[in-house]
Amino acid sequence: MTTPPPLDGDKNLIIERLLYEVKKIIVGQDHLLERLIVALLARGHILVEGVPGLAKTMAIKTLAQAIGGEFKRIQFTPDLVPADLVGTRIYNQKTGDFNTSFGPVFTNLLLADEINRAPAKVQSALLEVMQERQVTIGRETYPVPQPFLVLATQNPIEVEGTYPLPEAQVDRFMLKVLVGYPSFTEEFVIVERMTGALQAVQRVLTTDQLMALQQEVDQVYVDPALIEYAVKVVGATRQPREVGLAELAPYITFGASPRASINLILTARALAFMRGRMYALPQDVRDMVHDVVRHRLVLSYEALSDNVSADDLLDQILARIPLPEVSVHEQIRARGVR
Repeated sequence: MTTPPPLDGDKNLIIERLLYEVKKIIVGQDHLLERLIVALLARGHILVEGVPGLAKTMAIKTLAQAIGGEFKRIQFTPDLVPADLVGTRIYNQKTGDFNTSFGPVFTNLLLADEINRAPAKVQSALLEVMQERQVTIGRETYPVPQPFLVLATQNPIEVEGTYPLPEAQVDRFMLKVLVGYPSFTEEFVIVERMTGALQAVQRVLTTDQLMALQQEVDQVYVDPALIEYAVKVVGATRQPREVGLAELAPYITFGASPRASINLILTARALAFMRGRMYALPQDVRDMVHDVVRHRLVLSYEALSDNVSADDLLDQILARIPLPEVSVHEQIRARGVR
C-alpha cells in the first residue's frame, strides 16, 4: 500500500489522486463521486438514491478504501434493533458489572446500506450520532471517532418491506444524490471491467489528512452576496409568491428550513475548494441547490398527482432568482486568497 502524500503539497493533486483511485473501479458517476467528496470535505452525511445495480454501494466502499481509517457497513433489514447499531450494555456474571459493547457506528466511515429497509426506531437510532457525533448507551455518552460520516443508500422503487425515512431523519443528510443509468459506452466499460480482474485501490489519504483538508475548506471565502442568494433560494421554497411563483404554492406543503441555507454555503465552499479556489463563486452555490434542497421539500398530494418533483420546482425557482454579481478580482486582492 502506498504512503499518502504530505498535506503540505498540492491539495488539489491529493483530491485528483483520490478520484483517480476510485475511478479504477467506478465507471462514470462523476456527479456522485464529486458529491461524495464534497460531503467528506464539508463534514456532512450523504444519502444516495437509485435503483439496484448502479454501483452505489461499490462507489462508497471504494472511496472509503482510498481514504483509510476505519470503515464499517450495516446492511439494514427489518429485524434490526437499535442496539445492533449503537451497541448495548452486557452483564458480566464473573465481575457482577455491566460492560459496554460498542456497535458499528463507532467508526470513521459508516455505510448504511438500504437504510429504508429498517423500521423507524432503528433509523432514529442514527439521529443522535449523525447530528451530535455521540452515542448514549444506558446513562453514559460516548463520542464516535473523528472524522465521522454516514453514507447511506436507498432503493426508491420498492414499497413492500421498506420504511420511508421520516423528515427529521432525512433532514440530517447534508446531500441527497440521485443516481441514474449509465450511457451505452459507460455500460460497455462496466461490463468489460467487472468481468475481468479489478485493479487494487491504493490509500491516498489518512483520516488526519482528511481533517486537515476540512480545516482548509473552512477558510474558503464566501461573499455575503452568496449567502443572500442562498437564503433567497431557500426562502422561495417556503414563500414562492414572494418571487413571483404563486403557481408553485399548491405543490409545496413545507419548504426547506434554514439548515438548507447553511448547508448550501458549506457545500459551496467544498465545491470551490475542489475546483481549485479559496473563494466561492455564485455558480458554486447554484450547482449545489438540487442536492442540498430536494430532500427537504415536503410536496403536497397535488404535486404527486401532477407528477411534479422537487427538482422541477427548484428548476423554476433557480430560473426566477438571478445569480448575484460578485467581483472576484476585488475579493482576491482584499482577502489575499487564490
